[in-house]
Amino acid sequence: QVQLVESGGGSVQPGGSLRLSCAASISALDYYSIGWFRQAPGKEREGVSCISPSDGSKYYADSVKGRFTISKDNARNTLSLQMNSLKPEDTGVYYCATVLICHVGSMAGAFGSWGQGTQVTVSS
Repeated sequence: QVQLVESGGGSVQPGGSLRLSCAASISALDYYSIGWFRQAPGKEREGVSCISPSDGSKYYADSVKGRFTISKDNARNTLSLQMNSLKPEDTGVYYCATVLICHVGSMAGAFGSWGQGTQVTVSS
């Protein structure tokens, strides 16, 4: 089973940037689509972005398009999420997870265990 560990969260002001990292225990990025999810207080967990191992297709939720960029480093088994122009509504705990479906149009089917996540707080 793939183990994923998130890091890089923090507190920033609106308009600021953060870079999240997701370290995989094995060469998961070569074989699995992996995505970023977030959960705001009192809300359900939602998919933010994912990347496919086959053709590098990337999905972004409408709320983050143009502001977030997902990337991967297969050699280091690391997935990253560069978050720019952050807004208060981006606040939440961010998780990475393997997903069944990841292409430009959609992201779904998270499976495997969830890590502890990393907290992102955007506030003035």
